Amino acid sequence: MNAIGPPQSPSVTVSRLAWQGGAIRAGNRTVPDETPIALTYNRATLAVMLASPADLEDFAIGFSLTEGIIEHPGQIEELSVVEAAGGIELRMWLPPARAEIAEHRRRRIAGPSGCGLCGIESLGGALPAVLPVGSASRFDPNEIAAAANALPPRQPLNHATHAVHGAALWKRSQGLVAVREDVGRHNALDKLAGALAQLSCAAEDGIVLITSRLSVELVQKTAAIGAPVIVAVSAPTALAIRIAEEAGITLVGIARQDGFEVFTHPGRLGLENSSRVA
Repeated sequence: MNAIGPPQSPSVTVSRLAWQGGAIRAGNRTVPDETPIALTYNRATLAVMLASPADLEDFAIGFSLTEGIIEHPGQIEELSVVEAAGGIELRMWLPPARAEIAEHRRRRIAGPSGCGLCGIESLGGALPAVLPVGSASRFDPNEIAAAANALPPRQPLNHATHAVHGAALWKRSQGLVAVREDVGRHNALDKLAGALAQLSCAAEDGIVLITSRLSVELVQKTAAIGAPVIVAVSAPTALAIRIAEEAGITLVGIARQDGFEVFTHPGRLGLENSSRVA
């Protein structure tokens, strides 16, 4: 796989007026950039996403993996990051069998949708089967807290802008293995998936961290990555809980410095039969 492309800036500095203490002050603020990103396979556009223009090679690979278009990065024969009118194109070339999968997906998509379901032809297609995560890894509750507390200091773009999401993988032996940021929570997780794939880093003994609410798509992408635990600072949806239960994923929400809430498979954290339940 060859990757070429221009450097990207995920943030810009803008002028602004601030009203504080009954007075107006002029000044500047750093804000995240948000750019249309087209993902194309063998010249055909599959999707256009609004995303932070950084770590775009990771984004292309991770999106392709979590959407089931490829099984490993080696199936992308060529990847180019190309500035185009109005945005950026991630141009990928696939072998015939994988190109056919991408083309099938493209034909089913009728248009963009914030819910991600536009173009689905049946109710069953809205929730594709998720492969169960078979990891036998177990974690101590203190490790969940350690992982969650490790992420904020590793988010430079969020420190500068206070306006982006982060996704990371934490391992007991290494701490945070990789961190990616984006204006979109799904994009951040796709970028993480791509980074882990390029590092040849398995996630079966790790914890995925997300700085957003836990929607079902994030659970599906975590299953595709193969991580047995996902931890978020906010609460999950009921559908995310059901899918995590089916996939064998331990779903942790409301992660704060003083604790967290576990919604599925608490046995992986040694909590299922705990005598300390209040």
